Amino acid sequence: MAELFRQVRLLDPVSDSDRVADVLVADGVIQQVEAQIADLLEDVEICDRPNLILAPGLVDLYSHSGEPGYESRETLDSLMQSALAGGFTRLALLPDTDPAIDNPAGVERMRSLLRLAGPIPQVDFWGALTTQVKGEQMTELAELAAAGAIGFADGRPLQNWALVRRLLEYCQPLGKPIAFSCCDRQLAGNGVVREGLESMQLGLPGSPAIAETIALAALLECVETIGTPVHIMRVSTARSVELIRAAKSRGLPITASTTWMHLLLNTSDVQSYDPSLRLEPPLGNSPDQAALVQGLEEGVLDAIAIDHTPYTYEEKTVSFAEAPPGAIGLELALPLLWQKFVETGNWEGRSLWRYLSTNPALCLGQTPAQLQPGQVAELTLFDPHHRWQITPQALKSLSTNTPWLGREVTGRILRTYPGR
Repeated sequence: MAELFRQVRLLDPVSDSDRVADVLVADGVIQQVEAQIADLLEDVEICDRPNLILAPGLVDLYSHSGEPGYESRETLDSLMQSALAGGFTRLALLPDTDPAIDNPAGVERMRSLLRLAGPIPQVDFWGALTTQVKGEQMTELAELAAAGAIGFADGRPLQNWALVRRLLEYCQPLGKPIAFSCCDRQLAGNGVVREGLESMQLGLPGSPAIAETIALAALLECVETIGTPVHIMRVSTARSVELIRAAKSRGLPITASTTWMHLLLNTSDVQSYDPSLRLEPPLGNSPDQAALVQGLEEGVLDAIAIDHTPYTYEEKTVSFAEAPPGAIGLELALPLLWQKFVETGNWEGRSLWRYLSTNPALCLGQTPAQLQPGQVAELTLFDPHHRWQITPQALKSLSTNTPWLGREVTGRILRTYPGR
């Protein structure tokens, strides 16, 4: 079946294009992109709706799967459906499943489980840096690389800097991305929100910004000495943005990402005590949030990650301080970011797509999808004006741990073309 999109708005960060055109897709390949396509083949399905956006599929740098081990939170099937419903054509899953993805058998296990799922995006797996992601003993990195791990990450902060040094040395010849989340656990203590005036007013234990920045500074020193390229996950403080800016100016081989919720919210939003706002790292103060936005605009930060972290209703329906950290986001990130930054005129649409699609692919060492004739149709069709309510029934994810539950949002993915 061929499909013709009439006068659709095309967003393509690779070619820096934002224009209205006709697009013909057939046999899973983009056949034509023209101002107008007059001649039609037989059996062509025509999409002729104004104000739709057609763009490359989104790419998620890191998210969590419930399966195997925590299927009550999220199965691989529901995770794939959630990703496609959110416009994602590529996912990179963290290794903290049960059992962890810390050996070649773990990679193959995940591939076997995915074969049982329905239509899926391209799924890659981060191989664990340490056995059982406990931060104590290095895994067989070369074996994981040979098994097809996209790169290496525990998804949890490492506390042993001698181990970090060895990991950087061992990973260097493998040519795979290596990602670190930075936090000094002793400094963070039992903090559940960013330390400051608002944490005092909330009566919640605060986590100081230096818990992140001291660990980040140590990591940057290691990178400068050893030279192994790294990706810095979950940047959440203004000072971290400054440190990364300075490191990039010195030519250090680093990329960095923040999460979508840290761009949309800050500590003042925690006044609701919604357990779904309990995140790791915690939401920043207002200056942190502003610095993250500016960091993306200036290219100091490269990408926006979703960090989709599902939990059951029972796990999250506890007091704020006792709630496990994390929230879902694959189906919500694009419309909420579009509302916040594009509809308000702060960002161009292709800029948001660059942060969510092109740059994450580059951080993973992949070739970004683009909207050009001859390319595989790895696409997403987005209606920025579609209004819908975020309810458990409207979500594909098994989990509903999001602070936007019950609210109305504008913007929804109509269809995702995985390009597979």
